[in-house]
Amino acid sequence: MIRLTGIERTFIVGEEEVHALRGVNLEIAQGEYLSIMGPSGSGKSTLLNVIGLLDRPSAGTYELDRRDVTGLSDDELARERREKIGFVFQFFHLVPRLTAAQNIELPMVLAGIDPAARGPRLDQLLAEYGLEDRARHRSDQLSGGQCQRVAIARAMSMNPSVILADEPTGNLDSRTGTEILNLFDELSRKGNTIIVVTHEEDVAQHARRILR
Repeated sequence: MIRLTGIERTFIVGEEEVHALRGVNLEIAQGEYLSIMGPSGSGKSTLLNVIGLLDRPSAGTYELDRRDVTGLSDDELARERREKIGFVFQFFHLVPRLTAAQNIELPMVLAGIDPAARGPRLDQLLAEYGLEDRARHRSDQLSGGQCQRVAIARAMSMNPSVILADEPTGNLDSRTGTEILNLFDELSRKGNTIIVVTHEEDVAQHARRILR
């Protein structure tokens, strides 16, 4: 499903050339649950951004669903992201002025889905993630765990096949973090491809394969 071949990512910092990724070869099967581990600065988030089509590699090829996406236009990349990839981040990245329901619905709005079709999907997600009584609350009225559940529900709103999570429990206490990891476990059981970047061994152990 995902094949990276000879992926390089180079940044220019001042007058210095920094190799964030060098010769990465990686295959991830459909439905796989993978954790990517490494110390800060090892290129984990850069790799996730390349996989998520948020960043272009400096060299190499990237195949997603047997399609070479390396040279796609910005509009084509946006379409692939919207239809196939959901993102969950450490700091949630919710829109502060929007309610929980509006944050979850936002990808569907941006995709131009008719309101009549959005409503049932939104109700389903609010119920699945235990957010029905928080639907009208803004992010500053939610706990960290509730914010992350909103973020996961938003990531799932377009029914993506791939979920990318960058330190998804890094801003949560241990009990709440375990609850969030259980949600990822359930998504994996349903057949979603899950890729989690973490530096925590207990988080990585939820995956079926660990890449160090």
